[in-house]
Parts: sequence; C-alpha cells; structure tokens
Amino acid sequence: MSKKPAKKAAPPARKAKPPAAPQRSTNGAGPARRQDTAERIAVALEAIATHLAASAPASEGGEVLHQADAFIWHPEGRLAPVPHVSRVDIDLLKGIDRMRDILIENTERFANGFPANNALLWGARGMGKSSLVKASHASINRDREPADRLKLIEIHREDIESLPLLMELLRKAPFNVVVFCDDLSFDGNDASYKSLKAVLEGGIEGRPDNVILYATSNRRHLLAREMIENERSTAINPGEAVEEKVSLSDRFGLWLGFHRCSQDEYLAMVKGYCGHFGIKLDDEELEREALEWSTTRGSRSGRVAWQFTQELAGRLGVRIKLR
Repeated sequence: MSKKPAKKAAPPARKAKPPAAPQRSTNGAGPARRQDTAERIAVALEAIATHLAASAPASEGGEVLHQADAFIWHPEGRLAPVPHVSRVDIDLLKGIDRMRDILIENTERFANGFPANNALLWGARGMGKSSLVKASHASINRDREPADRLKLIEIHREDIESLPLLMELLRKAPFNVVVFCDDLSFDGNDASYKSLKAVLEGGIEGRPDNVILYATSNRRHLLAREMIENERSTAINPGEAVEEKVSLSDRFGLWLGFHRCSQDEYLAMVKGYCGHFGIKLDDEELEREALEWSTTRGSRSGRVAWQFTQELAGRLGVRIKLR
C-alpha cells in the first residue's frame, strides 16, 4: 500500500501593508477644492452676519430715540445719535422767506400730530436747502418738552435701499420723525429709487404715520436730463419708459423751489451774518469786499455769503460759534 505524500506546509502569512498615503495632486485640484469650500463657508457666514445685523436692532428703535434729537442712519440697522447738529439759526437764512414759512408750517403741523406732506427742496446750489431743514427742526423743538420733541434722522443717498428697514424700526417709535436725505438724485441704471417710491406711497404698508420724508436735490425730477432723454430715445413707448422714474418726485406732496439770489439778497445775507456774529466793518467796505468775493467764485448764494463771512471773521480775529 503506497503512502500518501506529506502535505506541504502553508506559506507564512504576509503582513498587511499600511494604507498608502494619499498622493498630492500634481495639477493643484486638491488645494483648489479646499479653497472653494472655504470661500463657500465665508460667503455663508457673511450672509448670516448681515441678516442678524439687519434684524437685531428693530426692537431698540424707541429706546435709541430718547438719547438725542438728531441721528445718522447706518444701513446695517443702527441709529447713531448726533449730540450737536451743525446748523445756523433760522433767522440768518435770508432770501428764502416764502420757502422758510411753508416748510416750518408743514413741519409744525406734523410735529403736532396733524397731516403733513413729504417735502422736496430743489433748485440752485448753496441756497440753503439743507440748512433750512436743520434750522426748521431746531425751531420747532425750541420750546417743546422732551417727550414731544421732533426727531431728525439723516439717511445718506447711498443707503436709500435700506429705507424700508428704517421704516420698520420707526413704525412703533413713540416720537414723530423727519427722515432727511441731502442731495438726493439718481444716475444711470440705479434702481434704488424703487425703495424710496415704495416708502413714499407705493408699498402695502406705506409710510408710518409718525414719519415724514424731506429731501434736497439740485434736480426737480431727481434724474439727470440725459438719463431722461436716453430713456425716451430707446423705448418703444417713450412716455411710459420715463413715467416710472419721473413719478418719484410727484410723490413728494410739497415742492419748494430755490433759485439764485439777487445782488441785494446776497448782500443782505452777508450783513445778517456779520451782525449776528459781531463782525464790524464799514458798510461800503463790506459791500465792496463781498461783491469782489462773489465775483471770484462766479456765483452769488447763501453758501458763498457764509464762506465770505468766515474769511472776514478769520481776518479780523472774530470767533464764530454755531449752535
């Protein structure tokens, strides 16, 4: 009987190789992928931060308004108090008597809780449009108790798109508020005017009863002439193409036009400033120097009169202090 061949011994088990280290991409795809992920995370965090900043202060509007009579609006949702407003006394604003009386009457009605109109102050540069708004606000508050004082909030032209957020903040505030935009105008394809239109009269909620809007502009329709002409020349229906933008100024119920002043009005402004601040100079010499100053500037306006007054006060060593 033949013997069975002996079984061969099994070969020793091989040790498992450790997993290979990931190879670095030679074409930069790995770092690029990580960079894309980081960018997406950064964008998401920025969006969250913006949303939180915009929504957080809405409940604090009433409390902030107790801190001062005037504020600057910041588009992230913050009101910055202005303890001392840069302004001139309303009695120093010469040559604009009719516009002054109309705006003060409108503002006083609003401050007393009666219906009033949004106001657009338009016209020549340097004729006291923004000065009149600030002076009217101060005049109305002169004899009012703290709880009845009118608040003034300035919003910058570039922040108009955040106007609905400001309206939401002010809607339940315990004060009447004038929202003021200086040098308001729109150029090119700027669509931020739609936010202003909605607040003025076009939105579902509309303007809060305790808020009124005052704006100044060098343009009656808030648009550049070439902007209007371009819309007319390229549209199928020229009238309808311009209607949406031009109708913005129509939503201000009160239009106050400011025109260039005469020589007599200009000299009256200069003499009013000099008398108020105690600047003494012979009348004939004062008129001669004031006219020479306006000639070198190429215009006559309240701003030019104020600049001359500052020059004269500095030369004569007289200090000027605004309220």
